Amino acid sequence: MPRSVRRSTVAVVAATVLGAGVLAAAPPALAAEAALLEHPVINEFSASTAGTDVEYVEVLAAPGADLSGYRVLELEGDAPVFGVVDEVISFGAPDADGRALASLPANALENGTVSLLLVTGESFPAPGADLDADDDGVIDASAGLTIVDSVAVHDGGAGDRTYGPVTLGVSYDGQPFAPGGASRIPDGVDTDATGDWVRNDFDLAGIPGQTGTLADGEALNTPGAENTTEAGGGPDPVEADCEASVVSIGSVQGTGDVSPVVGATVEIEGVVVGDFQDGGFDGYYLQDAGDGDPATSDGVFVYAPGGAAVTSGDVVHVVGTVGEYFGLTQVTASAVAVCETGAALPEATALELPLDPAAREAYEGMLVTLPQTLTIGETFEYGRYGQVSLSTGRLDQPTAVAVPGSPEAVAIAEANLRDQIVLDDARGRENPDPAIHPNGEPFTLENTFRSGDRVTGATGVLDYRFDTWAVQPTQGAEFEVANPRPTVPEVGGDLRVASFNVLNYFTSLDGRGADTPEEFERQQAKIVAALAEIDADVVGLIEIENNGTAVQALADALNAIVGAGTYAAIETGVLGTDEITTALIYKPAAVTPQGAFASLDTADDPRFLDDFNRPALAQTFASVVTGETVTVVVNHLKSKGSGCEAVGDPTDPNGQGNCNGVRTQAAAAMADWLAGDPTGQGAGRELIIGDLNAYDYEDPIATLTAAGYTDLVKQFQGEHAYSYIFDGWLGYLDHALAGTALAPSVTGAAVWHINADEPSLIDYDMTFKQPAQDALFAPDAYRSSDHDPVIVGIALTPPDTTAPELDVDAHPNRILIPTGGWRTVKLDVDASDDSGEVTVELVSAEAHGSSRADIQQLSDTRFKVRAVLRGYYTFEYRATDASGNTTTATETVNIGLRGLWPFDR
Repeated sequence: MPRSVRRSTVAVVAATVLGAGVLAAAPPALAAEAALLEHPVINEFSASTAGTDVEYVEVLAAPGADLSGYRVLELEGDAPVFGVVDEVISFGAPDADGRALASLPANALENGTVSLLLVTGESFPAPGADLDADDDGVIDASAGLTIVDSVAVHDGGAGDRTYGPVTLGVSYDGQPFAPGGASRIPDGVDTDATGDWVRNDFDLAGIPGQTGTLADGEALNTPGAENTTEAGGGPDPVEADCEASVVSIGSVQGTGDVSPVVGATVEIEGVVVGDFQDGGFDGYYLQDAGDGDPATSDGVFVYAPGGAAVTSGDVVHVVGTVGEYFGLTQVTASAVAVCETGAALPEATALELPLDPAAREAYEGMLVTLPQTLTIGETFEYGRYGQVSLSTGRLDQPTAVAVPGSPEAVAIAEANLRDQIVLDDARGRENPDPAIHPNGEPFTLENTFRSGDRVTGATGVLDYRFDTWAVQPTQGAEFEVANPRPTVPEVGGDLRVASFNVLNYFTSLDGRGADTPEEFERQQAKIVAALAEIDADVVGLIEIENNGTAVQALADALNAIVGAGTYAAIETGVLGTDEITTALIYKPAAVTPQGAFASLDTADDPRFLDDFNRPALAQTFASVVTGETVTVVVNHLKSKGSGCEAVGDPTDPNGQGNCNGVRTQAAAAMADWLAGDPTGQGAGRELIIGDLNAYDYEDPIATLTAAGYTDLVKQFQGEHAYSYIFDGWLGYLDHALAGTALAPSVTGAAVWHINADEPSLIDYDMTFKQPAQDALFAPDAYRSSDHDPVIVGIALTPPDTTAPELDVDAHPNRILIPTGGWRTVKLDVDASDDSGEVTVELVSAEAHGSSRADIQQLSDTRFKVRAVLRGYYTFEYRATDASGNTTTATETVNIGLRGLWPFDR
């Protein structure tokens, strides 16, 4: 499943002017100029600076203009990716001189070739959208956007591409390198020419606390203030005075999610409860004694890059401007004074889950503790951003346990949001070294953790960044291993089939998988280690390169470990049109392919769209020992992460993600295709495996179960089974479904949890990691993929047609003297079967030969009979084995001489 990638969480500049705490009043000429603009324009931007990038985009509009219908789109331009949206930037209301500023985290904007487009439209694309699908250098009309202004930077890279009429390239102004940012001089000038723009000082001249190296031909960095090439100016610097009056932090925070005094200059004072000046946040959290209102937070973030050093326990007086940074209320410091050191910290406020997200606002910026024992859920962001999610227990995907759109599913989703919070690492830089374990110690292969492990007493500052409530820790938490690494599960049977998503195993090194030979060796070592331990007779592979040779390469690598000739590949050649495909490997010593493989694509059934789904691959195998067959069908249906609007399949409103209709139609087509016996070996003995990209209550799976297929993972693992974790919620996208004739032969099915629970930090990929994190690698099965493999056991034995043996003996079997009285008879019943399992039942016990004959049953094997002349008694038993074969046996008890020749005549 594709996932969105978050940018670095680094605080950045808010609206200030050259170290001053108050914005200067707009010069009348400037306000008039802004009022005359026909439309808003991009007025200043900064994408790359010395040190940690200070990034922002400023728009100039008529004062009072409504900018809610505008966005600035950042488009990728570095070859070979063109026109992909990297960032969507919105703006608040412009200030009195028409300026609207969006402060951005470091690395939000590309340092290379990038285009910034100011657009308007009925809707806006999401990050990751491709606005130039044909790479012709023109924004596609289908985007439905009106471009009202643009500016681009070209770093000189061969094949790079920009969009719009104005590109600031290498030497555009005579300097031999591309600018990192630029300002329109004078404000708002727009002739669609490079001459409108003057590059900003790369060394941060104009940013509070930075002297910079302003030279001729360069502009000051003036986010939220008048563009200029002149140093100095503006009001006199403000000084912080510990004796000056302050406002409460609660009055700055207010009772809502936005400060009631955004843009105002305030003086606050409090104790430092979280010092995060290093690591990318460039600031610290102050908390005061409170204003007595429980609806307002008593803590706030102070953004102070390059400012005076403070430490936890310092009482600090701050003069600064109030702003909102992606939902986080902050004060950008223009002056700071340390009034006291070593002060006692306030007692951490206990927060207990579940807690409504809206209720967390009252604690934003405060020192808090999570006293409960909480379970680690999501770890996807851990390696790159140091984040894990915590909840009171493991959380289910709603559609993994309830019907999509049902009240139950909606309630589960709402409950999950209340019962989840992030534990961060108090750093805003990507790929920090070292990674920090929730226990506060460096993460190592020995000091590791998994989803499902537990954390108690997490303590730190509660903040809100990038739509996420997180605790930035000030100390380590107690940690408990509650989900140890499991061994390969036992599934029984004499044939083992596995499904394994190998996460873009590409031998070509120019596609979606490993980027370098070293990465490939690491990736292959982990996949081979997992396959060797699974030791399956047949393996369905998903997300393997569709080049016709990758499957044999993987089989060869596996055989190099487990023995030459152990595995062979089904040779399909290129299958379908996608970069990835499905494949099969098998053990020739265990099974033999029967006939040719078959594949399902659009040509077979127009409901199966192979431009979206990968073709289904079916192969029948026969057991070498018994000759019994099974048809393995490997699938990889369309993902939930990208849209199918082009074929009339919008996002499902009931929580099934994108392309639910495409997947459902594919499932229906597959059921019909398999009913037609595509491999020619007999229908009904199919095992459908693979990544169906649907949780078990969703429409595609319901379609297959309605067609008679048995969901084996649910049958053997239960309602809360999982093979994948998304946003900390559990479910299984990886399936095993048995046809009607095969289901009785299945002895077990299990998910081997070697991937979904493991942090991605230990995977093969070296793209974003520093050398110390690259070293956190072991050539074992753990985190060999992001999906867990599914393993199925099948008993491929010949049909049992042998009836059980049954012997019945009565004691006594003859009563010589017919006294007319009651006698006790005991039956010895002995049954056996080659399967080992047999049941015996009494069919009848009857009296015969005399009207006075009578019988009383004491138990299944003990009776009383009346010893009367000419009477006799019969006892019939039936034995049944596990396959339903039966044998009956009758024993007779005679009275007197009956049955003895010739005396009974």
